[in-house]
Amino acid sequence: MLKGMFVVPDPGRLRLRSASRSVLGIGLAVLVVALTGHPLPAVITGGLAALLALFTVTDATVRGQAMTTALLPAAGLPVLALAAGLHDQPLLRDLSFLAVASAGVYVRRWGPRGHALGVFAFMTFFVAQFLHTVPAQLPGLYSAVLLAVLASSAVRFGLWCYERRLAPPAAPALPAGTGLARTTTRQAVQVAVAGALALALGQLLSQERWYWAVGAAWWIFVNTASRGETLVRGFRRVLGTVVGIAVGLLVAVPVHGAAAPTAALVAVCVFGIFYTAAVSYSWMMFFVTVMVSMLYGLLGVLDPGLLALRLAETGVGALGAVIAVALVLPVTTHATTDAWIQQALRCVHRCTAEAAARLAGSTTADPAPHVTELAALLGRVRMSVAPLVHPLSPMRARKARARQVLALLDDCAREARGLAAVAADPAASHDARLAAACSRVEAAVLALASPDGVLAPASAQGLAVAIPAQRQHPGADAALTHLHGLERALTDLATPLRTSPRAPLVAA
Repeated sequence: MLKGMFVVPDPGRLRLRSASRSVLGIGLAVLVVALTGHPLPAVITGGLAALLALFTVTDATVRGQAMTTALLPAAGLPVLALAAGLHDQPLLRDLSFLAVASAGVYVRRWGPRGHALGVFAFMTFFVAQFLHTVPAQLPGLYSAVLLAVLASSAVRFGLWCYERRLAPPAAPALPAGTGLARTTTRQAVQVAVAGALALALGQLLSQERWYWAVGAAWWIFVNTASRGETLVRGFRRVLGTVVGIAVGLLVAVPVHGAAAPTAALVAVCVFGIFYTAAVSYSWMMFFVTVMVSMLYGLLGVLDPGLLALRLAETGVGALGAVIAVALVLPVTTHATTDAWIQQALRCVHRCTAEAAARLAGSTTADPAPHVTELAALLGRVRMSVAPLVHPLSPMRARKARARQVLALLDDCAREARGLAAVAADPAASHDARLAAACSRVEAAVLALASPDGVLAPASAQGLAVAIPAQRQHPGADAALTHLHGLERALTDLATPLRTSPRAPLVAA
């Protein structure tokens, strides 16, 4: 399993660069805070602030990333003051924590910036509970946060700003609804319920470490959109925590807070968090758990009983999330998956239209951006169907259906990439056969479109290109091959998409 993790494709070595830069940025932040005479709690707070600044800020442009990073203290420092001020008022503290948790999810409606600010605010309240922060500590913690954000920003935007040479990443999203139909509004309500359940059960386990349950429930809702996604994420969080605690017993307990080995192991954990976050939530949680174990050892409070309590609190938080997502405004895996599939099919349509126009002689048509968008959408489809294809899923018919859909969508993506490559060749030509093939692809997409999501007429116009004369050319033959492949894949998709999810799967 570990070997498989480190051979996962890393195009452009982006994960490697992100993880390496994060170790450097967080290490510099911790060093600056420590050298300026701050006590250990402030150093830990500064390190967390740097980690969040590097981990959560994902705006599409460097300018946007810099602006979001600059806003992080404005979101976190007032929350830190609130948490410290309510330290001795448990009821108000608990209600405020739930309000911050719910608001941290609600602000995701404003995209990556809202997500980053919401995470920073929530984690600031969380770390105040972790360190038992009181008002007298606020000046030191404020300066630690500001210094850490500045130091990590010097690395991200100065010393190692590789994003300036990269195209903005694709960020697919489903159309936003209104009211409780909007994902962020619905999840804000679910998080409030899940947090309340986790808080109540967590305090039954421990009056000192209850906040771990709330944190576990809150993080399970990140990057999920359906009931099934949330269940799988909860399972993966618990799995990563179990393995991390086992390693913590073997590593963190013997180290017992010794400065040099703790710093080295925390650096390894930071690298692991950033390197695995995009591909495995379980491995990310493993590294988070080991890192937290090392920090507890640094604070001098680590023992096997504390690690066992950490596991119990995580389980309670996952249970709260499962109950909330199952009973409060639930959204089924099928509904979410179908919405992402429809988005992917429309993207196939746009890619085909642009390629056809390019082959017909248009100098402005370009299918390449749609190929990139399609890859991102297929990633969302895979995430959505993860509950159905999970090894522990008992629904064999739905599992087989989901796997067939994924395979056929992968075929579509492969043919779309090939078609775009042919269209990009300036020597490629066009003949009248392409018009008929493009029309059949368009018809296949329209046949798969949901009744309430028919393609707009304007989006289909690109396929109806005028062909002045019939010509033969190898470029046209290659394009036809890809168009025929697309047509076959789209036609075969009708079987799994247009029959009952529970019906036995019949081969196309």
